[in-house]
Amino acid sequence: MKRRRLLSAEDREIWERVAASTHALHQRAPISAETEPERAEKPGHHPPKKPRFEMKDFHIGQSAPDLGWRVDMAPSLSEQLQRQPVTMDRKTHRNMTRGKLEPEAKIDLHGMTMAQAHPELVRFVMRARDRGCRLVLVITGKGKRGPDDGPIPQRQGVLRHQVPQWLRLPPLGAVVMQVTEAHLKHGGSGAYYVYLRRTR
Repeated sequence: MKRRRLLSAEDREIWERVAASTHALHQRAPISAETEPERAEKPGHHPPKKPRFEMKDFHIGQSAPDLGWRVDMAPSLSEQLQRQPVTMDRKTHRNMTRGKLEPEAKIDLHGMTMAQAHPELVRFVMRARDRGCRLVLVITGKGKRGPDDGPIPQRQGVLRHQVPQWLRLPPLGAVVMQVTEAHLKHGGSGAYYVYLRRTR
């Protein structure tokens, strides 16, 4: 709706009476009965427009790191074994983890089922202990990643995960002093050094 530019004579008289009966709170320029004329814009002149915020293509979570490969939030076997306290001579432990010690006996469980591998491991370790061996090598293989369609992620390499647990449980727990991942020259993460207690 357009504002009227001029007041009628009757409106002007009413305005003058109202204006005369008022007192300004702050000293300002006198109020005029006439409305301010609209400022004519110069031809070709347009006021600067505020920059418009443009939303680029964005998908929720697109800048988050891709952790799809890290399904298993539990520490890896390597981390678990490294956190274990060293219960053997530290110099011997250092030489062992660097692959400078040669295992006195070894067993390859690669390709066996858990039912086959467990008794074989027990027999092997107990015989090695009876012969006075201190360092033996247990080869498990790294395992193959099979189809994993279930809600619970499956660990890669069943024997690789199971052997360290068997070595801590009876009857092997009483004769095993230390378990660590083997050096690359002896199989790396697909094998374990098992350091046995001295026979009395």
